[in-house]
Formats: sequence, C-alpha cells, structure tokens
Amino acid sequence: MPTLQDVLEANVRAAELWERIDERRIRCLACGHRCPIFEGQAGVCKVRFHRNGQLWAPWGYVAGAHCDPIEKKPFFHVLPGSLAFSFGMLGCDLHCAYCQNWVTSQALRDPEAGSSLWRTTPQQLVRQAVEFGADSIVSTYNEPLITAEWAVAVFREARAQGLLTGFVSNGNATPEALEYLRPWLDLFKVDLKSFRDRSYRELGGRLAPVLDSIQRIHRMGFWLEVVTLIVPGFNDSDEELRDIASFLAGISPDIPWHVTAFHPDYKMTEPPPTPASTLLRAARIGREAGLHYVYAGNLPGRVGNLEDTLCAGCGATLIRRVGYRILASRLTPEGRCPECGRAIPGRWAGRERGAAIGHPAVARDAS
Repeated sequence: MPTLQDVLEANVRAAELWERIDERRIRCLACGHRCPIFEGQAGVCKVRFHRNGQLWAPWGYVAGAHCDPIEKKPFFHVLPGSLAFSFGMLGCDLHCAYCQNWVTSQALRDPEAGSSLWRTTPQQLVRQAVEFGADSIVSTYNEPLITAEWAVAVFREARAQGLLTGFVSNGNATPEALEYLRPWLDLFKVDLKSFRDRSYRELGGRLAPVLDSIQRIHRMGFWLEVVTLIVPGFNDSDEELRDIASFLAGISPDIPWHVTAFHPDYKMTEPPPTPASTLLRAARIGREAGLHYVYAGNLPGRVGNLEDTLCAGCGATLIRRVGYRILASRLTPEGRCPECGRAIPGRWAGRERGAAIGHPAVARDAS
C-alpha cells in the first residue's frame, strides 16, 4: 500500500521557485530557509524535492476546503461579512508545538496526523467558491508559501471570476516568492509569532526573514494584516509585545494587529489559556505604540470593543463584531467614516452581507 509520501510524490509538477547551485545541488526559493537540496532529497518542508535535476512542488490536490466568514482568517479590513473559500495542501516549513492545523501542516512529520487528500483542479476549486457565494479565495491550513505554484494556478482562475485572493501565512517568505505571487495575490495575513529569534528557532525558523517579509509585503502593496497568538510564558511580556507593536507601527500605523488568545493544543499543553486581561494589555501596548487598529480575538464578547473597527480620526464605531459575526457596519461604500470622512485603509469594495457560520466544502476528486 502506498505511503502518504508516495502519494504526495505522485501529485507534483515542476516547480518554478528554485535555482541551481552546482551540478549536485539546487536551491528552493519558496521560503526563508532557502534550502540547498541534493538529488533525491526534500527541503525542510518535506513536500518540495529534488529529482532528476529539477525541483518538484505539490500540485493537483487539496487536504481541506471550507467556506466561512473572512473574519475567521482573520481579515477585519476586507469585505466585512463576506465569505472566504479556504483551501490547503500538506506540509509546513515550521513545526510549531501549538499548531492548530497540525493534522495538515505536520502530516509528513507526525504519524498521528493521518491526513488524506482529494485530487482536484484550479477550475473546480474556483467553481466551488463561486457556488458558495464567496468573494475571496484563500490558501491556508498548511503554509501556502511552500505550495505557491499551486496557489498561483488557483488564483489565476479566481481573478478571472472577480474574486480576491489571499494567503494565511507564517510570513517566512523570500523576495523571489513575493515577486512571483505579486501579480496574483491581493491579501496577506502574517503570523508574527514572537520578536525573539531564540523563540523562532524553537518553532523551526528564524525571526529575520519574517520581519523582512512583513516590510516587503507592505511595501509591495499587498493588503497586510498581522496576527500574534499570545502564549503565556512564551511571548506575553510587556517588552516583547511593545517590540512587536513598535515594529509594525514603524512600517505603518494602519496595519491591523490582531492579538489572539492561546489555548492548549497539539504538543503545547502546559501553558494555561490566555486570559482576556492579557489581550487587553497587549491592545493597550499596541495603541500606545501608535497602531490605529488593534483587535483582540478568540475570546468573543470578553474584550470590550476590541472586536470593533473604530475610526482612527474621530473614534466613531464603524464596524461592530462579536466573534466572526458582523453586528453593524457604518462604513460608506468608499470605506470612509460617515462622521468625519476619514478614509479607513482596507479592501472595502464589494457587496457586504452577514456571514455568521461556516459551510463545509468537500473537494471533488478530479479523477
């Protein structure tokens, strides 16, 4: 019986994000590891591999597909109340002990993951997104950078249908990958997991490529929102939160920063769940650093108005939320405050509607 690795190696296509180092090695350019890979070997992600002098990348399948509110990604400054069709493959370039998507991201590292996949095509995925009434399509569940070629194929079809396209990513990108994505990608949510390189190395990465990518993503014109999952004892000190907030504010005070609550998951079960008081403290630090839009997540109804979008000019409440539900929106169609006329940064064009619950989407087999 074929192993999961065998199945994945059969569902590939020649990659585009790579370069040759010498006669024996090639370098993958999809993520910040920039793996030098010998013939017959795979990169850190375990799904991009060197065979017959060529790099091969995942293609033609999904391990999950789902349609739910775009606020769940979370994007709070993109088409409030609309639906996002999410799809994902397998593998990741990090190995976070608290990963909530470990069944897909760690499928080749952890035998308990037990993931399965469905063959499909970009056309079929986009057709499903349109059928569900989605206004956007998002690559998520695993790290989308390592499956960028497949995402671009899907996004080409999505753009033709008028959909926005997005990544939910750890941000461990390369300049080459961002340039490759630039013509086809609209939205970029980045998890900034810590502001300490030592902590990033515990998760299997490095801080510097993530910080560089966040700066580039903003400079290149993608719509950027940043999330920090606050884990007690890992990244919740005032000093580290202040460093994160100051870094983001130094790029632009208009970058939305989501501070979200940790709950014990996967291999990290000892830290307690993040209390609401920690999110309130983080939000205060973010605002003191100059950020205009700071949101608290994962504790709906327990964080005051930190789920709402307020005007950075006059303070008026523009969008009221509880969890992923939009209670009210007063933004003008042009994305301005109706009280003072201030333009609110984001992607607001489109039809708003009240998406409150998710709708599972089963990917159809293309065979």
